[in-house]
Amino acid sequence: MHNITILHTLMEEYTMAYFLISVSNKENLKLCMKYKMAGFTNSVNGFWTFVEVDEGDYISFLYGARVYNLYKVIKKVVLKNANKYGPWSPITFKSGNTYYFPFRLHLQLVRKFEESMVRQEFAYVAENLLLRGGYRKTHFQADEVTFYQVSQMGEKVNDDSRDFEYYPPDDVFTPKITFNNKLQVIPEVFSFKELILQSLVRKFLSKNRDIFCKILQKMGIDGKPQDFEILGEKALPEGHVDIFIKEKHPKGTSKKIVIEVKRNSAKNEDFEQLKKYMDELGNECMGGILIAKSFSKRLSIPQENILCLTYKFENVGRNNLYTYDELLTRLQLQFLERWRK
Repeated sequence: MHNITILHTLMEEYTMAYFLISVSNKENLKLCMKYKMAGFTNSVNGFWTFVEVDEGDYISFLYGARVYNLYKVIKKVVLKNANKYGPWSPITFKSGNTYYFPFRLHLQLVRKFEESMVRQEFAYVAENLLLRGGYRKTHFQADEVTFYQVSQMGEKVNDDSRDFEYYPPDDVFTPKITFNNKLQVIPEVFSFKELILQSLVRKFLSKNRDIFCKILQKMGIDGKPQDFEILGEKALPEGHVDIFIKEKHPKGTSKKIVIEVKRNSAKNEDFEQLKKYMDELGNECMGGILIAKSFSKRLSIPQENILCLTYKFENVGRNNLYTYDELLTRLQLQFLERWRK
């Protein structure tokens, strides 16, 4: 009952997100648009993208420096025998590894357009692409301003269809996560990776206003949780911030917070990296947060405006399997009191 209550509370705090989904080639782009479906490979990155996007979120396709259409995610499914369904052909690399597309998003077309990434409206995502040097990422989360502008592009489409291919119950499953690497069997079971933890933390902070309110208070930031948006990975010249928080509608200057997430114990170099991100953002950065499994008292915190939080999962076992949603309901974050005098 405790976990059910927590899940209900989190869902009440849900806020929609908007993503640009990278497509590998033009043929796959045509298939995605024809069948109103996005697919991700049987890999850690494919699983990560799938859990990042929720039903009710919005996406556009990204290919060849152009953005295509606006869709609402209406259903998520994972298939055991994805190779027999299509519409995408399997991908075989020189290594001999073959990838299918078991992770699928069924979509509803909302607006139809084809726009260049060089438009000012896509500046937030375009900066990520430039600093990364290309499409070496499956998806990019855009901010609220981008979504608002995209919602006015092209032409509105009245797509009331909810039709999608029927999948036999035996071919549909829910992937699990394990803390024991020996139990990994992709795509049914994935080892607990830092990418998964980052996604869980972002969702937790987005849906739990109480702890986010405490973060704002501890950093001396005047504002309410609903005034900010909590976004996924943000590229900077100094590297890639795991979680990026900024004001939705800044006035003059934009208050920003950067978060680094570490699956294991925190190290001094983690603080150093976080400080580089904060320095890169300048006066608009109100502070940084380092989230890790544990912190040694021998560590030296370089600045007063850095918060330290530990994470843990309530009642989990190393040899058990958990869904992503189960781990989200069991995730706990705790503020670490400063140990230095």
